[in-house]
Amino acid sequence: MNKLTTLAIIACSVSFVSAKSPTHFSLRAESMGGAHVAVVDDKEAIHYNYAGLSQINRLGNYEIRPEQGYYPRNWFGDLRLTVGGAGEFSKFLSTYSDVKDVQDLFRNAQREADNNGKSHTSAILDSLVKNPKYIRTINSYDHKNMDVRLKIDAELAFHNFGGAFWMNGGVAPYIDGGIILPYVVVDTFYIDAVIQAGGAYEIIPNMLSVGLGGKIVKRHKANMITVGIANYSTISDTLENRLKNATDDFFDSKTFSIGMDMGVLYQFNREVRFGASLRDIYFKSLAGETLIPNFTIGANYSPRFMNSNSGFGRKFNVAVDFADMFNTDRNYKFFTHLNFGFELEQTLLAVRGLNNEIRFISLRLAGGFRGGYPSAGIGLEVLRFFSFEAATWGEERGYYTGQDENRIYMVQASIGF
Repeated sequence: MNKLTTLAIIACSVSFVSAKSPTHFSLRAESMGGAHVAVVDDKEAIHYNYAGLSQINRLGNYEIRPEQGYYPRNWFGDLRLTVGGAGEFSKFLSTYSDVKDVQDLFRNAQREADNNGKSHTSAILDSLVKNPKYIRTINSYDHKNMDVRLKIDAELAFHNFGGAFWMNGGVAPYIDGGIILPYVVVDTFYIDAVIQAGGAYEIIPNMLSVGLGGKIVKRHKANMITVGIANYSTISDTLENRLKNATDDFFDSKTFSIGMDMGVLYQFNREVRFGASLRDIYFKSLAGETLIPNFTIGANYSPRFMNSNSGFGRKFNVAVDFADMFNTDRNYKFFTHLNFGFELEQTLLAVRGLNNEIRFISLRLAGGFRGGYPSAGIGLEVLRFFSFEAATWGEERGYYTGQDENRIYMVQASIGF
């Protein structure tokens, strides 16, 4: 494997479309269309609404929390280590093969130019005339996007407290065929690392909770670069320099930003909850950018007849959020801010009579709409220790709903309890 293709794998294996603020990708929430600010009955409260930490280890326990619905519950809370990723891997593999073929063409042309006193461009054009298959290969590059995402999460949450460390890193490259020779454009390269923790407090027992948390965030971001693929040394050196710049000052405390999140959760009755959160309140710019706080309000409905806290526990939620209200980039389209969805979780194998203490296999199905685009997901939990999830959702790359969808397919695996 040569130098360029190795660097291409490293760059593309952590790529994803950039967000305005560091974004935690919860597959449970994303499969519900992102409607989660009033659901928050597990560790995801850390990321969507700290007030939801008051529900952990209380839902389904009528002696401690009689006004809440029938939910399967964990005795301790949530402790998870998660690794996930997404991307069009078949496109990446085909691009990797094309890069190798075109590199062979360029190297042979450079050797011929050096031996015969030709210019490199003339030698490459002569090689293209002699080898028409390379013209077809180069044409296949035309604006060829590669979008792959990676996520790493470590989360701990129990009643009224939770904390997490998570990382997203990426580059959004694409390749264009060009008029004669292809070139590579790296739109954005950045790494996000977040440490956060917070808690919840019940102002009115079993009814009204508030939450507050803080976070330390580091983002390293590089500007757009464009390099010609014909010049092997240039693209290799450029990628190496970008990678070096991204890691040199990663632990420089001056480049960290501090932020906070706050939220509120109101249990209207046993079946209906309302929630609101104000997240991503940063006290200084992040990687030179001033970020807009995310204000979201929402509601969750859990019909009593659809939920059960028996050994074969069942959970059913229907939720709606009006999300990111302060973001005015696309506010002239109502559905851009509207998220809604549902989830059904059913324990398939358990020991009866132990109040769901031993839950061997549970299955979760979910669906919804996120900013006008459909979403769906599936999750499988085994022995409460292993879980596997897959979700798909759409993100708007344009300026209004329906202009330019970026369809994401992500999978993840977790261990913990």
